[in-house]
Amino acid sequence: MKLHHAPIRLTAGALILNSGWDKRDADEETAQGLHGMASGAYPFLGKIPPTGFVRLLSAGEIALGTALLLPVVPARLAGAGLAAFAAGLVGLYLRTPGMRKEGSLRPTQDGLSLAKDTCLLGVGLTLLLDGCRRDDEVTIIAEA
Repeated sequence: MKLHHAPIRLTAGALILNSGWDKRDADEETAQGLHGMASGAYPFLGKIPPTGFVRLLSAGEIALGTALLLPVVPARLAGAGLAAFAAGLVGLYLRTPGMRKEGSLRPTQDGLSLAKDTCLLGVGLTLLLDGCRRDDEVTIIAEA
């Protein structure tokens, strides 16, 4: 892991790991709420029972958070996972009624917490792109 990746990997990884950890023992009401919101944006998720959905979501968040925190996981792999996960969250923001001001991408007060997930998408894409970059490409560009 590159030293300059540490701050974004540690903060994003800790945030996502904590979120997954908190969902491990979600009660039925919480499971139904999370599942309802997710299946409203992504109807195919409606086929999964709410408790099963939350178990899968929890496991995925724990795995992703751990991958971000472990320095042995390459940046491009951690970035790809984070970008995919965050893209799903941004899609949730864009598809859920009441999250955005009418005719705008700007969030409502209710949508602010989901709109902030665009930052995770940026972090994931940065890790992915930086992990795919070759040092000799940078040198060539710098010399041009």
